[in-house]
Amino acid sequence: MPWIQIRINTSGELAESIGDHLSETGAVSVTFVDAKDTPVFEPLPGETRLWGDTDVIGLYDAITDMKSVVAQLQEQPELGPDFTHKVEALEDKDWEREWMDNFKPMRFGQRLWICPSWHEAPEPDAVNVLLDPGLAFGTGTHPTTALCLQWLDGLDLSDKQVVDFGCGSGILAVAALKLGAQHCTGIDIDPQALTASRDNAGRNGIEESRLDLYLPNDQPDNLQADVLVANILAGPLRELAPLIAGLVKPGGRLALSGLLKEQNDELRKIYSQWFELDDTAVMEDWCRISGTRR
Repeated sequence: MPWIQIRINTSGELAESIGDHLSETGAVSVTFVDAKDTPVFEPLPGETRLWGDTDVIGLYDAITDMKSVVAQLQEQPELGPDFTHKVEALEDKDWEREWMDNFKPMRFGQRLWICPSWHEAPEPDAVNVLLDPGLAFGTGTHPTTALCLQWLDGLDLSDKQVVDFGCGSGILAVAALKLGAQHCTGIDIDPQALTASRDNAGRNGIEESRLDLYLPNDQPDNLQADVLVANILAGPLRELAPLIAGLVKPGGRLALSGLLKEQNDELRKIYSQWFELDDTAVMEDWCRISGTRR
């Protein structure tokens, strides 16, 4: 089925309301893209979802009258009659099939492979995580996820209690369990993420008793982790720092990702209140902060 999209350049402060206007004009989906052309996921409730200059992209059925859509948008005070935009047709493809064809098995560290559920594992005796992201973000292809997977692969997780804060597809939780963790707790603001995490755990033969999944308001009050990994965004990591630190036992290990390199110093300063920090790991424009709880 062919599609057409409109791309509107705006600021982070106005992005969400413009996205709402696109939905009101019939957009079947709205995507927020930051200045580095990276889709943004997992916003903190009530928080601006983006940083810096932003593109908002609305996707429409190809039969949509885009002149009418543009006219409706011109009436909105956030945009006005001369707002910057681009309307373009998208080639009619089987996007799901094309995505599946390009998602190949990937190795992280010494032991760990992430394999699409429809692809044969290249090393059957390795630690293989079969993954179908479904409705939630997280395949290992993004540097922030890769940094976390490499970190988990380098730990001795035997008999450890792990928290995956912002679990998305469950890729980190399932990887931790297959690497030897005794139990993992996944937390996410999106119910679809909990569904995807549960499905991916089942696909990997993880016993239900080894993985608990919660929305933030439902997580246990006494939750404590030997290992916590949080692959989200700098905003939530900043705002939730005391909560995240409080989930880690003394002597426990922490990894934070979803950070741009320029956000490293600020987040290190915040988390150094509770953790002895390792050197920051960097991949492309992204970084990972890790450390040990005092």
